[in-house]
Amino acid sequence: MVCKCGKKTYFRREYEGTELCEKCFVRSIEKKVKKNIRINNLISKNDKICVAISGGKDSTACLYILNEIIKKRKDMKIFAIAIDEGTGDYRKKTIEKAREVCEIMKVPLKIYSFEEEFGKSLPEIIKDEKINACTYCGVLRRYLLNKKARENKATKLAFGFNLNDEAESVLLNFVFGNLDKFLRLGAKVENKKIKKFIPRIKPLREIPEEEVFAYCDALGLPYYKEKKCPFGKKSVRKTIRKYLYDLEEKYPGTLFQIVKFADLLIPSLKKGFYKKGKIKYCKICGEPSSRDICKFCELLKNK
Repeated sequence: MVCKCGKKTYFRREYEGTELCEKCFVRSIEKKVKKNIRINNLISKNDKICVAISGGKDSTACLYILNEIIKKRKDMKIFAIAIDEGTGDYRKKTIEKAREVCEIMKVPLKIYSFEEEFGKSLPEIIKDEKINACTYCGVLRRYLLNKKARENKATKLAFGFNLNDEAESVLLNFVFGNLDKFLRLGAKVENKKIKKFIPRIKPLREIPEEEVFAYCDALGLPYYKEKKCPFGKKSVRKTIRKYLYDLEEKYPGTLFQIVKFADLLIPSLKKGFYKKGKIKYCKICGEPSSRDICKFCELLKNK
C-alpha cells in the first residue's frame, strides 16, 4: 500500500483506513492541531504561552507546533516550565531532554523543584503515606505550574495531553463520580472570573498517542524514550489506560467517540443540570479553590 500521493507508506490510520507517507502524515497532524486551536480559540493576539514540558513526546510535540506558530507572530511569546519532583535519575534525565528540546527550538526554559518550593522532594513528602503518590504529585504539580505560569505573566498554560489522555480522564472521572473534574475537561479550561487561574489549553487533544510518537520520530524531535515514572506503577489511570488500549485495538475509533460523547454532555450539564459553586480562594495559600482549603494545602498541612 502507498500514500494517496504515491509515496511509500509511513503510517496507517486504522480508524480511517488510510495510508500516509511521512510528509503527508506530518502535515495531517499539524492541520488537525491548528484546526483545534482555531475552533476552540486556544491562542489569541498578544498571548504569552507557557508550555508545561516534561521531556516526553507529548509536551515536545506540543511545544514544537506552538513554537512554529508563535515564532511567526511579533505579538506573541512562548516559554516552557519543567517541574522537578525529585524522583531521582528518571526526572533528571527527562529534564535534561526538556532542556535539549528548548535549546534546539530556542525557547526559554524555567525549572522549578518541589525541594525548593515546598522544602521536600516527592519521595520525602509521601514517606509512610497510604495515599497514592500520583495523588500528591498531580496536585502539587498543577499548583506549581499555575502559580509559576502566573508569576511569569503567562496568559495561557499549554499541556501536551493527547487523545488517549483525554479519553482516560473521561472514564476516570466517570468511574469515581468526579462531576466537577469532568466538567473541566475540554480543549480549553478557563474561568475569567478567577483572576489567579491561568487558562489551560490542550492543542494535541485530538491526536492519538501512537501518532504523537510517529510525529516526533518523523521530525527527528528528541524526547525521553526510556522507563516511565517509578511512582506510576500503582496508578488507577494505568489500569484504565490498558483497558482503553485493548478497546481501541479491537474497535478503532473508540477513543474519539468517548471524547466526542463527553464534549456533547458537558455543555448541557453546565447549563441545565449543574449549578456553579461560588468562586473561592484558599484561606491558607490564597490560590483558586472549590473549597475553603485547597487540596494542595490539605495534603501538605501535616508535612
